[in-house]
Amino acid sequence: MSLSDQHAADLSPETVVVAAGRPERAHDEPVNPPIVLSSTYFGTGSLGDGDRGYGRYANPTWDPFEDALAKLEGATLPGLLYASGLAAVSSALSLVPAGGVVVMPSHSYAGSLVMATELAEKGFLELRTVDITDTDAVKALISPESGKKADLLWLESPTNPMLGIADVRALTDAAHAAGAIVVTDNTFSTPLVQQPLSLGSDVVLHSVTKYLAGHSDVVLGALVTSNPELRATLLHHRIIHGGIAGPFEAWLALRGLRTLALRIERSQASAATLAERLSVHPRVEAIRYPGLATDPGHERAKAQMKGFGSILCIQIAGDEQRGGADAADHLVRALQLWLPATSLGGVESLIERRRRHTAEPLSVPENLVRLSVGIENVEDLWSDLEQALKSLDG
Repeated sequence: MSLSDQHAADLSPETVVVAAGRPERAHDEPVNPPIVLSSTYFGTGSLGDGDRGYGRYANPTWDPFEDALAKLEGATLPGLLYASGLAAVSSALSLVPAGGVVVMPSHSYAGSLVMATELAEKGFLELRTVDITDTDAVKALISPESGKKADLLWLESPTNPMLGIADVRALTDAAHAAGAIVVTDNTFSTPLVQQPLSLGSDVVLHSVTKYLAGHSDVVLGALVTSNPELRATLLHHRIIHGGIAGPFEAWLALRGLRTLALRIERSQASAATLAERLSVHPRVEAIRYPGLATDPGHERAKAQMKGFGSILCIQIAGDEQRGGADAADHLVRALQLWLPATSLGGVESLIERRRRHTAEPLSVPENLVRLSVGIENVEDLWSDLEQALKSLDG
């Protein structure tokens, strides 16, 4: 038999990432699920619930990953795999009724902000953005004294890229009191570090491209919920809008998931070491990492997370020779081991100046550099950073 929900609940997440999503135990059966390449399925008569029918409706290769992710997030229903993180974002935003109100962090994944903004410009919804770390300000936008209440609260914690920490429990309680649905993007934390469903969220979103798959070789997204009605709505949106995952990508994501616990353990430890060292470097104007005792989100993160993640951000100090943005670009170009590239959560350490993206909010500082710490030796990573920072003085 495969790993049951009850058995999974008794196991640590580090074990679930390895054990979940396996085929049934039977003589000569494979230990890994197969890849099913088929656009349709044999059948006659009327199609009912549970019938695969057609490749846009279902694929057996999706099931193991969807099952494993649900167990990791503590959901009672299988997850839903999508063609990309933004396909999952689109599906989640479809939960908003026509003309409904969405409250979203002003600092959050740029793709989510752009999509919500474009929908608002077309009149499909009303978008209210806010500093998600300001609990009172968020509550005021969810339930204004005069005006329409929110229909959906969108959370990121930590936020991308500013690493702000929201009081998830307080905000989900306020949203539910107003009758709003709560969607939490858990990409940065992964279910090993934070489980938003246990903090009151209705739907959890992942860019599977990042930590879950973990090798920078697939583009996928996922949603997880324990609410049958919400899941049915999300599934219908996936079927009708066609945001389905390829079977090979789904299989690769499950294979990547097997090492998630080891990757997170290593990258979090390295991120903490690098954050401590960077926090006292004269060329670092400011740093954000929830694991630092001086970080404004430290106490919240410590209360609702099982670690502090593997992402940190620094602002590079400029000088008379070059401004902060130019200094940040110089730093990125001077690195030899860190890879200058967008995305995050892979085995390799990635770095980029975020404002090189035109869609990034203008409130993100020009000299802000985001670091996604991988699994390389931490001293090698530090040596590379140190030489690049030193080169700024040249």
